[in-house]
Amino acid sequence: MQRRTLLQAAPALLLPSSLAALPSAAHAQGYPEKLIRYIVPVAAGGGSDLVGRTVTERWGKALGQSFVVDNQGGGGGVIACQATARAAPDGYTLMQGYVATHGTSPATRKVPYDPVKDFTPIGMIGATPNVLVIDPKLPVKDFKDFVAYLKANQGKVSYGSAGAGSLTHLTMELMAQQLGTPMVHVPYRGVAPALTDAMGGQTQAVFPGLAAALQHIRGGRVRALAVTGSRRAPQLPDVPTLDELGLKNFDAVQWYGVVGPAGMPPAVVAKLNETLNTVLRAPDMREKLGGEAVEPMPMSAADFGAYLRKDLARWTALAKAQNISLD
Repeated sequence: MQRRTLLQAAPALLLPSSLAALPSAAHAQGYPEKLIRYIVPVAAGGGSDLVGRTVTERWGKALGQSFVVDNQGGGGGVIACQATARAAPDGYTLMQGYVATHGTSPATRKVPYDPVKDFTPIGMIGATPNVLVIDPKLPVKDFKDFVAYLKANQGKVSYGSAGAGSLTHLTMELMAQQLGTPMVHVPYRGVAPALTDAMGGQTQAVFPGLAAALQHIRGGRVRALAVTGSRRAPQLPDVPTLDELGLKNFDAVQWYGVVGPAGMPPAVVAKLNETLNTVLRAPDMREKLGGEAVEPMPMSAADFGAYLRKDLARWTALAKAQNISLD
């Protein structure tokens, strides 16, 4: 009798482990069943906001459900990151992470979230390079001339940035570190005033994102010497990459991607990643993101997670080497 009872119970004992993956799959099959909240960690109207709205408009159609864009600016992305990390990991709260929230800020200051452990990587959206520009009145025609100018004026050349710890700050410090030519950092509240002062001669250089600098380059108000990234920017085909010029580790770019709270069901992540990549591969998406000079970069969720970790490690190592701490 005891043996028969055990045999009858055996299938039930095996059931939980054999069907462990079914809740996730079932959840994904019906997902999404309601509006998806998409947190953008900047105020409405900026470049990051435009990227988010452009992508989610198409993405919602691919999923058969609408996105509601929730702009949560403030704290350098901290408020948005905390809201996302604390949300239910059910796929109905996503966030547009970018290089500041998951790279430069955690590398240079203590933030109340773990940029890796507190989030689920969903997928990369795309990226735009940074471009080294100088005051055109300097006696400098190209990057080689600029390096010679820096060496001849050690510690006298100043550069502006969008703020201490920003990508525009750390990218210039990375370049100065590799060249062995220290420069004077002048932090501003945003990249626009930094560019204005470079054009006016108050500083000699700045390393803004391509979208912010392009109109000034084309207008001759600043001179472009080099771009970051693994290849030349289509908008500036005659401007070399820093890698071409002999510097290393300058595949760094201003990137945008999608994350959710930690612990999201794998099947939901897979569905979100697949549909996002379908949207990004649409023939006209490059043109739609072109206003912010963003190049679509579809990749798997696993590859995006690896990208996040690599970028964080890059800026953390630089901040430590250059003793950059904002705490």
